[in-house]
Amino acid sequence: MAGAGLTHGAWLELVPDLLKECADVWELRLGEPYVAGAAGYAVRADLADGTPIVLKLIYPHREAEHEAEALRVWGGDGAVRLLEYDEKRWAMLIERCEPGTLLARIDADAALEVLIALLPRLWKSVAQPFRPLRDEAEWWVDCLPVDWEGAGKPFDRRLLDEVIELLATLAVTQGEQVLLHQDLHGDNVLSAEREPWLVIDPKPLVGEREFSVAPIVRDYELGHTRRDVLHRLDRLTSELGLDRERARGWTVGQTVAWSFDSTHIATHVETVRWLLEAA
Repeated sequence: MAGAGLTHGAWLELVPDLLKECADVWELRLGEPYVAGAAGYAVRADLADGTPIVLKLIYPHREAEHEAEALRVWGGDGAVRLLEYDEKRWAMLIERCEPGTLLARIDADAALEVLIALLPRLWKSVAQPFRPLRDEAEWWVDCLPVDWEGAGKPFDRRLLDEVIELLATLAVTQGEQVLLHQDLHGDNVLSAEREPWLVIDPKPLVGEREFSVAPIVRDYELGHTRRDVLHRLDRLTSELGLDRERARGWTVGQTVAWSFDSTHIATHVETVRWLLEAA
């Protein structure tokens, strides 16, 4: 697979060649690229018949595995449509969202309403080929002490131990298993013409529904105060009929697990402390 095992920087060096190969294979006319992200490279393009689409090159990494398959399962129901997928190049052609405004740019409560409406549409009953949330949580449990040490012990060990215990318990006591978008926040929902809002960039897992609110609860772009965080947790769990304590626990666990790759670690740890105090 193109780019598998490479650092993000080394993979970026392959992008020009991958773009040319994809343009040739799919007979694309390439346009302006979108702002590059850590998880991939997307560019506006047109098919041979003039249909506007997006060519996305996925940076091969653990969380992006089966991204195309998740879009295929959703089939355009609340998410962008997958048009083509090249497994070897980790390349997708997907529906273009226009005007493409980020959900994070609208009023916070209005954005929350959109997310509450979208989430149940994504909870499809599936199994293979997606990684189980249980496996992911157990992997976090194993990696957290090493990541914490490597980051210079950015918070006290007692908090780390509490999070590890929480994840270990949640992993083996889950409810019904559904397809989850584990990175669903305001920057991964775009305004579109086919529907008012469409989800992009899944990092799929299969697990219980309560996990899926984690990226929304910690989304500081929707407001970063203790009141904001607990308001999102309470509203999401109440309106979607979810177990508040399990949703709170999963948010704490994933937020810490993902914080070591973030430049916003202090913000995420603050969110975690607010949630733990709200037990």
